Amino acid sequence: MLTLKKEDGPADLGGVTHMSIGVSWDPTVGSSGGVIGKIRQKTGTDLDLIAIAMAGAEPVRLAGLDSLDPMGNGALVHSGDNQTGRGDGDDETVTVVFDKVPSNITSIVFVAAAYKKRSAFQNARNISFKVYDATGGSTQQVADIWPSLLTNDNGCAVAKAIRDGASWKLQVINETGKIKQGDEQSLMRFAMSK
Repeated sequence: MLTLKKEDGPADLGGVTHMSIGVSWDPTVGSSGGVIGKIRQKTGTDLDLIAIAMAGAEPVRLAGLDSLDPMGNGALVHSGDNQTGRGDGDDETVTVVFDKVPSNITSIVFVAAAYKKRSAFQNARNISFKVYDATGGSTQQVADIWPSLLTNDNGCAVAKAIRDGASWKLQVINETGKIKQGDEQSLMRFAMSK
């Protein structure tokens, strides 16, 4: 079993051929109680899990938002947009099949963001990122990553898969930052800085 922690540095994924990262969260009333708070809780909070495939320092493919299979071969697949955080388990998931990732892709950065206007991390509670080894058809959780509740940021770089010759390594990042809402270039620049 692979166990991942930020302090441990990049972990060799060895025989891991399929990996998934999921995000889950719960909507909250927030600081404005009353009618506005109840409306916010009813409509939920929209966080987005996004995987940015990098060729060297350049972002070349994005899985998430409105792109579910950006490579067209099942190498990097997004589960679809959950706009409320309602329900049990992971609200959004990105799955990577490493042996299908084109050779020009050198890394994949996984980012969660309150990307759409009027969304914020402060409007969500119990945000959790889970990393799964999905090799061989079974799924085993290998990491549970929790971002700080003290942030005013709207983005979190969760982890980064890094090509290492014929294999891959995974680095837990768990660093928050600002992403201009609705701006894909700002999102990609944030990923590039990780």
